Amino acid sequence: MPAPADSPPANTAAAKTAPDAGLSPAQIAAQLPAWGAALGFSGVAVARVQLAEDLGLLERWVAQGRHAGMQWLADSLPLRADPERVHPNTLSIISVKWPYWPEATLAPAQHTLADPRRGYVARYALGRDYHKSFRQRLKQLAQRIAAAAPPLRYRVATDSAPLLEKALARDAGLGWIGKNTLLLDRHDGSTFLLGEILTDLPLPPSAQPAQADGCGACAACIQACPTGAITGPRQLDARRCISYWTIEHRGDIPEPMREAMGNRIFGCDDCQLVCPWNRLAASRVDADFAPRHGLDAPALLELWAWSREQWEARTAGMPLRRPGWLGWRRNLCIALGNAPADARIQAALRAAPAEDAPWWEGLRDWALQRQHGDKPGPR
Repeated sequence: MPAPADSPPANTAAAKTAPDAGLSPAQIAAQLPAWGAALGFSGVAVARVQLAEDLGLLERWVAQGRHAGMQWLADSLPLRADPERVHPNTLSIISVKWPYWPEATLAPAQHTLADPRRGYVARYALGRDYHKSFRQRLKQLAQRIAAAAPPLRYRVATDSAPLLEKALARDAGLGWIGKNTLLLDRHDGSTFLLGEILTDLPLPPSAQPAQADGCGACAACIQACPTGAITGPRQLDARRCISYWTIEHRGDIPEPMREAMGNRIFGCDDCQLVCPWNRLAASRVDADFAPRHGLDAPALLELWAWSREQWEARTAGMPLRRPGWLGWRRNLCIALGNAPADARIQAALRAAPAEDAPWWEGLRDWALQRQHGDKPGPR
């Protein structure tokens, strides 16, 4: 069954009194960037819904098994081919960018990653879980549109609907798909989130031209990937991806992946940290992404000392809840095993209570063995 709309038809009588009431679809499309900027978005445009080629690429990617254990990607392929099945009577898809990088430069992130006694958390996950706040802002934008052209039905999406969001944003002129498979933009780099509004309003596609591929001969992201998950330009194998293993995967992590994880305890930003476009990107700080609990440069031993109750309290409303308590402890255990030999770490590993998983003791033994062996330098 198709998902219901986020909003019933707008109240026509109330909308007629709004300052933007009575605008034509073309006029609304022209106003979208300004309306979005007022909500903190760095780009808003209407996509051209021509997805056959991109869907074919995704189908081949799934057929090759590169989606790893994310079966929902395979199951949702038919929906991705037809946005009307996601939201009935969809005539337009508005694509939106929301910058999230919480630091003025890339250097602090690189310093944390280079310190094996600290844990690295993907920068988008340091603050509030973006799904709820992003949805709220998208609804505000949709309501502004509804006031200008009632009645309106719409659905907003923030990773919450089976859409080819990077392809839609590319076709709206908001960027190009880079060699690391992320959407890139000459002003924002790649450090932004994507969201969509599906609506029954027939908006004209964005007039702004598609952005030319700005990657050129650069292969920094491919070379920087710690596990070789970027197997070629615009080719990602989730079976090798640290973000997949530390966030989406449930259960033990294969031993060959553990050393390459280093101190990455939630996600991985390596391909973004080396991207020249991110070094040039404008810095925008939104309170929703401000780091909580010192998680932008946390000491691994301090995180390991958190009780389950402390973890639940401190990660409430954060993306860090995604892997669950067991996944969180698993990731920390691996990072401690990769840290330089330290008697305090060894004692903490031995003293920690066992977790309810058949593989837990084997993982802790691996970490202790790593602690007693020779360690490579900081990665």
